[in-house]
Amino acid sequence: MSSRRAFGSTFLAVSLLLAKLDAQSMSRPAVFQANSRLVLVPVTVTDNYGKTILGLRAQDFNILDDQTPQRILSFSNEDQPCSIGVVLDVSGSMRKALSIAQDGAQAFVRSSNQNDEFMLLTVSTQPEANSDFTTDAADIDRRVGFSRAGGMTALIDTVYSGLTKMKQARNPQRALLVFSDGMDNHSRYSKGQLLRTALEADVQIYTIILEGLSDSSSSGALFRPSMIAKPGDRGPQLQGPELLQSLADKTGGLHFHARNSAQVREAIAKVGDALRSQYIIGYQPAESLTSGKSHRIHVTTTVPKVYVHARTGYYAP
Repeated sequence: MSSRRAFGSTFLAVSLLLAKLDAQSMSRPAVFQANSRLVLVPVTVTDNYGKTILGLRAQDFNILDDQTPQRILSFSNEDQPCSIGVVLDVSGSMRKALSIAQDGAQAFVRSSNQNDEFMLLTVSTQPEANSDFTTDAADIDRRVGFSRAGGMTALIDTVYSGLTKMKQARNPQRALLVFSDGMDNHSRYSKGQLLRTALEADVQIYTIILEGLSDSSSSGALFRPSMIAKPGDRGPQLQGPELLQSLADKTGGLHFHARNSAQVREAIAKVGDALRSQYIIGYQPAESLTSGKSHRIHVTTTVPKVYVHARTGYYAP
């Protein structure tokens, strides 16, 4: 008799548990799932002044993968926690601009979401990781403030290092925010290697390009492309500011040119809005398109008089 009661009690407990789990699953919103071939493309839409455009829908976008139209399978624009690498140029050419760059970096960190995580890298003769990823924004703020200018400029190497360290990030939304005048005279990697790595990393790069503030008398002032070119990659080189602009354009980030603190803070506000208001478009290319090669992506919108910012390609595994 006792065994029957025990069996009855166990059966009742299991039944109640199953009923509870079923009720919980019914209350959850539907979640889109797909296999690893789903390509997710973060997209930012802005007006002519860099202000983010909100309220768009999936039907407002068109996407091509190697010139083949794709059907949008998932679409969202929820504010998600970000993993952000702050790249601060502290080389000699930034002596006159460093305080403005520090002010902008600190303003960005202070206005962040409490669930964001940051790391800080500084550009000088060699890349230096000043911190691992942390949610302690106040610590990053202090480290930025302690930075001092000096040395040569390994900008490309530092951005390359930041992209590599992004593999340690915990959040799926990942970005680099670069403060620099764009000069480079001490990098080992070429601009071609950096651009390829940027597309492979699937990290958006936002650049604040400081103009008219470089210290041309410093040891880190002159940008000499021949010093960063590799054998077989000695074609026409992008100048520093143009390289930073290209990095942003190809990865779906934004670039801004600034000459003073007010312009830097305005740019920072727009970067923050863009990170919080992205549209994430998902599509699944045909099997024949996923063989191990590079793919070109082109995202457009039917909305007139706006600009679409999205990465221009990816590398299939």
